[in-house]
Amino acid sequence: MIIGASSFAGSLSELSHEVRSVELYIPKLHVYKGPKLDREILSKILDELSTLDLMTSIHAPYSAESPTYPKDLQVDTSNMVSEDFRLMGESMELAASLGSKAVVLHPGRINGDREVSFQNMISNLKELAAQATDCGVMLGLENKEGTDPTNLCCRAEELVAAVEAVNSDNLKITLDIGHANLTCGGDPYKLRAFVRTVAPYVVHMHMHDNGGKWTSNYDGDEHLAPGKGTVDYTVLKEIHNYRGIYNLEVFSMPDVLTGKSTLLKYLDRS
Repeated sequence: MIIGASSFAGSLSELSHEVRSVELYIPKLHVYKGPKLDREILSKILDELSTLDLMTSIHAPYSAESPTYPKDLQVDTSNMVSEDFRLMGESMELAASLGSKAVVLHPGRINGDREVSFQNMISNLKELAAQATDCGVMLGLENKEGTDPTNLCCRAEELVAAVEAVNSDNLKITLDIGHANLTCGGDPYKLRAFVRTVAPYVVHMHMHDNGGKWTSNYDGDEHLAPGKGTVDYTVLKEIHNYRGIYNLEVFSMPDVLTGKSTLLKYLDRS
């Protein structure tokens, strides 16, 4: 069982003592000055990483309304221009150089007509999947939380439809269990059905918790430590023979420790 954590949860050194993998979260890694990649800063991070026994995954830029999200790294996969493809390509190139297990990308947002937005996303994902094939990396399309009505690919069926429409060996699914819990309204039976639907396509996972309902705080997407919300983590056993990373997408080392303990308890794996 490979437990990892996102790079914003702690320093690389701290994480290396507790988990086996780190997800390099590009929007919060401070390796961009405006829209330009600062390779000197990135090189220092990679030098430190080379001294540690950590596997990696990469979280590529995405679209976010948060005031703390870098405005020059906004990428909506339903509405992409050449600069967006360059940004995503740089994440893939980094993943290729590190031998990363997955590159996480977000689905698009609904811009007016839902079906038009979905088809635009599919067209862009096909181009991104072709880039991934050239780089030799795996993309994991992440399910988003259904408490935000502007998100595509919240429902399991739409997420699977997107992956099947792209039809690439280099684009599968990142299962975000916290987002799925919100989409399912905290209902454990609906969550189990969700996981069963996406299971054949899952290559990567995000682990965090919440109360399963909308709140004024990030639409309920609180990113609590696993075990601090309503998710029943035994649901992950529905994904048979999974050998990828269970990445803890939490914000502190204490939450990493709590989440790690929860996963080991409910999945009963070493």
